[in-house]
Amino acid sequence: MEGIERLMKKLLVVGSINMDIVSNVKSFPLPGATIPSTATSFFPGGKGANQAVAAARAGGNCAMVGAVGEDPFAETLINALQNNGIATDQVLRKKGTSGFAIITVNEEGENYIILSEGSNGQLTADDAAAGAGNWTDVYAVLLQNEIPWETNLSVMGSANSNGVKVFYNPAPARPIPEPVFPLIHTLIINETEAAVISGLAVSDVSSAKEAAAWILGKGTNSVIITLGEKGCFYENDQGESAAIPAFRVKPVDTTAAGDTFFGAYTAASADGLPAQQALTFAAAAAALAVTKAGAQSSIPDKAEIEAFLLSEKKL
Repeated sequence: MEGIERLMKKLLVVGSINMDIVSNVKSFPLPGATIPSTATSFFPGGKGANQAVAAARAGGNCAMVGAVGEDPFAETLINALQNNGIATDQVLRKKGTSGFAIITVNEEGENYIILSEGSNGQLTADDAAAGAGNWTDVYAVLLQNEIPWETNLSVMGSANSNGVKVFYNPAPARPIPEPVFPLIHTLIINETEAAVISGLAVSDVSSAKEAAAWILGKGTNSVIITLGEKGCFYENDQGESAAIPAFRVKPVDTTAAGDTFFGAYTAASADGLPAQQALTFAAAAAALAVTKAGAQSSIPDKAEIEAFLLSEKKL
């Protein structure tokens, strides 16, 4: 019975759907310079869609609420979600273009991203409410900052009213109004986002702990701060904490690392894993993601993650 209940737990992702146009370069250009690209590729992306794919591949039962445009990218973007077993009944068509990102990746795997919101900017609170329905069987809703803030805020309030957990990744970074902190069950942020939200510089586990304490003091249940090659730090409002080291891999493209971590952690949590095990699982997923190019194309599945953990003697 427990296994059946787990299987039925649904993750609802309300967020962005983009086409990522990726150009690989030897090094980033200086202002005013023109440089050649060694390759250009098109990858389905968007933080919302990436996180849905990451959660689905990690074993989650996912549905997506979002919007695409009327351009040739739209069908490709919807198909990419469906091919990962994600329900797309509430992916809406809006006038104009789909969202897209122009991404430049250098030889070290670092990236610069220019984002055009397109149809993502037209996803309204009413759209999200219709997509969520009565919240039946929803374990958690996943949110980011690539759709209008008013839509996110409406979803948070509705989820809380229906006893559904809010997992929030405030990227791109923006401050969180004080009354919103208690609406967030789990806040997953990197060093930059932690600094914007808390006003505290974050560079290691010690400073992450300070920022997490500040955020928990505002009413959020759990905080995860990712620290790149230094791993991640977790703390909740019960005083439980953990510092998880990063796995050592050679990066190719870091574009979807954060989204992969977020989706994998949420899927593991929905599957009943304790926080420390879920964090290790998510760290392994993110490590695998940076070894491949592209956003969704780089995201590993559950079997790959578990095999990697076994090879690292972490499972």
